[in-house]
Amino acid sequence: MTDDPTCRALIDAGHILEAEGQGDLTRGHVSARVPGDPARFFMKPHGFGFDEISLDNLVTCDLAGEKVAGRARRHSEVYIHSEVYKARPDVGSVIHTHSPHAVALSATGRALLPISQPAVAFAEGLPVFTDTIELIRTPALGAAVARALGGCKAVLLRNHGAVVVGATVEEATVLTLMLDHACRIQLLAEAAGGIGAMFGPDSIARLEHDITRPEQYGVNFDYLRRRAKRRLVPQ
Repeated sequence: MTDDPTCRALIDAGHILEAEGQGDLTRGHVSARVPGDPARFFMKPHGFGFDEISLDNLVTCDLAGEKVAGRARRHSEVYIHSEVYKARPDVGSVIHTHSPHAVALSATGRALLPISQPAVAFAEGLPVFTDTIELIRTPALGAAVARALGGCKAVLLRNHGAVVVGATVEEATVLTLMLDHACRIQLLAEAAGGIGAMFGPDSIARLEHDITRPEQYGVNFDYLRRRAKRRLVPQ
């Protein structure tokens, strides 16, 4: 596998996701389009944890979901990625995790509300895919997830997890953590007695603009990379 910045970002994203509690054994996956070749993407392989992604085991797939390069096995849920990339030319990275807080909120059937700064990042909407709790192992199911996602930054898979997208690996990674935090805050608020007064749409729109600028993703990804290295290296 080519040692380029995109592959390195995928490796760092895996370390970040594991360090931040987004790992679920070897489940969950992250991918990024190949620079200069939008019809192909690098992806975490089958059978490895987020923190085990390396240049030696990354695989390259095409938009049909077929592996075209790499020594490791292709992940069975590759169709989440291939179908989202087909439907969304603006997307450069896709992440799927089994965030406990996202799963819990999806199980309640309630919408994510803009009651926290992380939640405001998803103010344009957080749709829910409800077709199945099963693994997304066919192009048809992957296409259904992509349709549910629409033009949004993320979609909850009810009782299963979340799919988060971004123009870059950095954006998708930071948004994945923001979604987890947003769901957790809402669940805590509801458990504590319910949601009180919320700010108006103008205030929410201004905050969304401020916290979703590209430079914000870069700065925060760099911080998360440093923090992940501290957490994953034995003291």
